[in-house]
Amino acid sequence: MKVLLLGSGAREHTIAWRLLQSLRLTKLWVADGNAGTAAIATNLPIKPDDIDRIIDAARSLEIDLVVVGPELPLSLGIVDRLASLGIAAFGPSKAAARIETSKSFALEVMKEANVACPDFWVFQDESSALRFLKGRSGPMVVKADGLAAGKGVILCATAKEAAEAVSACMGERAFGDAGDTVVIEEMLTGPEVSVFAFCDGQHISSLAAACDYKRLEDGNNGPNTGGMGSFSPPGFWNDELAHQVEHDILRPVVETMAINGYPYKGVLYAGLMLTPDGPKVLEFNCRLGDPETQVVLPRLTTDPLNVMQACVDGNLHQVPVIWDDQCYVGVVLASGGYPGGYQTGFAISGAETDSDDTTLFHAATRLESDGYATQLVTSGGRVMTVVGRGDSLAKAKAKAYDRVRKISFEGAIFRTDIAGGVEETITWPNR
Repeated sequence: MKVLLLGSGAREHTIAWRLLQSLRLTKLWVADGNAGTAAIATNLPIKPDDIDRIIDAARSLEIDLVVVGPELPLSLGIVDRLASLGIAAFGPSKAAARIETSKSFALEVMKEANVACPDFWVFQDESSALRFLKGRSGPMVVKADGLAAGKGVILCATAKEAAEAVSACMGERAFGDAGDTVVIEEMLTGPEVSVFAFCDGQHISSLAAACDYKRLEDGNNGPNTGGMGSFSPPGFWNDELAHQVEHDILRPVVETMAINGYPYKGVLYAGLMLTPDGPKVLEFNCRLGDPETQVVLPRLTTDPLNVMQACVDGNLHQVPVIWDDQCYVGVVLASGGYPGGYQTGFAISGAETDSDDTTLFHAATRLESDGYATQLVTSGGRVMTVVGRGDSLAKAKAKAYDRVRKISFEGAIFRTDIAGGVEETITWPNR
């Protein structure tokens, strides 16, 4: 198969790395990729959301399968456009991708499917939302309904903070059109887990779980980021919890979407909170997560192209999806100043060091030439993810950090507590 992969982050480098291990792959292109994908595939200077140019490339290269990494091209309907031209694509349709692109839509699907989620209220105008909040107290979550680059969720300790968040979304347009509609939810408490399943519109695969770290600093302090690290599988993830999540959450959602005429194909990502009353859904995403992909895909032992093609063809039930029981820990190296302002173009050293038990996935990297030599340099906020492997999380963590400390660039920052003790402190079920 000739495959075109869309995206440029560490998630896409991981997908490319895993696709290269498929016996079915003959050629891989990445639009637009990074220095890591350039080393193992052919990068194309096309942005993933430039739908017309992606279509032209898929036609001219006679692509057999387009694999969509990020959510933006999915929200723009790239899978629908490609399908109309007879080009297979791995990912949900625009209508199905609303499970991520519209939080109110996702909550209505969960309500119809009788899936546990926070109590919620949806508002299309600021004054109605503010009137509602006058009668409320206690912590709440305010969410811009649409895509907001991971920044549209505001945790509020009081109704006053919630009112300020509503005004920021709807009055000040802090998140643009994403804040035209606002969702107010009750605030849940408990440990969080990300759960992933392949879907073909009717069937779902066995599940894989991971935990990620959104805060910038050790101890879950500092501002929220796109993710500073992750690990898989969590120590609390067991057959009982997997069965509960599959049968009480994922299957009902997939079945409801199929019944309503927008069958879900691709990877369905459920962000869950394990509350005292059981797992509840915080959000759904319509693609693989980042940084979770870096610790989940290495566990996939089934040929990824067999799985992806089965999702497209609707026969996923004929392809056993198997996850190995090795442990993986991923640590993100980021630019100093991230997630605020930061500088780029700094030379990276130590990235060429390799080992059997670690893998380096590039994100914001590029190759820079001075006419005599080529140097790997930083090009964004989250620069790369180092993943360690072991037969325990402690061993995988040690491997990851050993390699992290061999990599350097000016201003490099990383958390030192990824997978640090969390796996031992949570048990399930919560009696």
